[in-house]
Amino acid sequence: MGTESEDDFHALFEDLDLNSTKLGRTVGARNEIIVKILSHLNRIDFKLEDAEADVLGDAYEYLIAKFAAGAGKSAGEFYTPQQVSKILAKIVTTGKTKLKSVYDPTCGSGSLLLRVAREAEVSEFFGQELNRTTYNLARMNMILHDVHYREFDIQQEDTLEHPQHLDRRFEAVVANPPFSAHWKGKDNPLNNSDERFSQYGRISPNTKADYAFLTHMVYQLAENGTMACVLPHGVLFRGAAEGVIRKYLIDELNYLDAVIGLPANIFYGTSIPTCILVLKKCRKVDDNIVFIDASGDDHFKKVGNQNELRNEDVEEIVNTFRNRETKEKYSYVATLDEIAANDYNLNIPRYIDTFEEEEPIDLEQVSAELKALENDLITTNTEIETFCAELNISTPF
Repeated sequence: MGTESEDDFHALFEDLDLNSTKLGRTVGARNEIIVKILSHLNRIDFKLEDAEADVLGDAYEYLIAKFAAGAGKSAGEFYTPQQVSKILAKIVTTGKTKLKSVYDPTCGSGSLLLRVAREAEVSEFFGQELNRTTYNLARMNMILHDVHYREFDIQQEDTLEHPQHLDRRFEAVVANPPFSAHWKGKDNPLNNSDERFSQYGRISPNTKADYAFLTHMVYQLAENGTMACVLPHGVLFRGAAEGVIRKYLIDELNYLDAVIGLPANIFYGTSIPTCILVLKKCRKVDDNIVFIDASGDDHFKKVGNQNELRNEDVEEIVNTFRNRETKEKYSYVATLDEIAANDYNLNIPRYIDTFEEEEPIDLEQVSAELKALENDLITTNTEIETFCAELNISTPF
């Protein structure tokens, strides 16, 4: 208090309730459990003098991930699975070792922002989060990962209605927005003149804010920047207003750089298949668009009720994106003319054929096997009749 950092730490622990009955029914019981926790923590060597080991930060990240895994439907609100975060981070840092700034408009607990810092040196972190508790989680995450308070600016507000960083442009933008969230859309007349949405000719539907988040991020992206965003598959092919916006992004602006399909059931709280859209403002007129289908059974492993990407799966996605390769049944480099011929529908099966031919069936062999089974059945029935006669009982057929 009374210092330059006061605002950054204000109300950081407002959700901490040491008098909660969840800790114990009596004051004595609550004190006992708190003392026990502090005693255990006191025995841990956090290696704070070791600059190479981020034990506090890694422990916090681990606990958030474990909580997300067990929190059910609400988990997707604040945590992006680590392997998906790694893909986004590697994509936006491609060809760069330093980033002036990274931004996440729906930052949750801030894990995605911090993941980018593992791939490149980041000078400043910016984020916005609607949920107050999750906003505090993000600030704690930054502090525990030793990010100085002057180097991060996390704000708590509705990004679409009350954006807090509109005057800035960011070299890297990453996000996992809430899928098909409701927003005011056309009900708010200000959106018709808002530069983030107005140029596209249509406004995202009130019941699906996916393109509202996407165009907001495009607006905040620097001319030399890259953005990577996780969205539901519907954004690839839905028509009406979303189709108009999608065509404008590709045909008029030429910003879309890649479409990456992820396995279903990879996010906490939802089993729907998702995709990553990569956009850049500095693309050339004749640049192509890379499609990657990483949803096949060979490209993930099953862990409990969830599907999970392995390190080799992440590397294959990232390398295919960077090398812009066409691989049979996995990736395809499409020209803008091909996209136009498909009426700007980005549904991945239109570009990547994953159909597996079944082995031909020899009907003569199948017929012979059926005849052999019929003969075996006659022999078996004869034996059963003999046993029934010996036991002086009727046959079952």
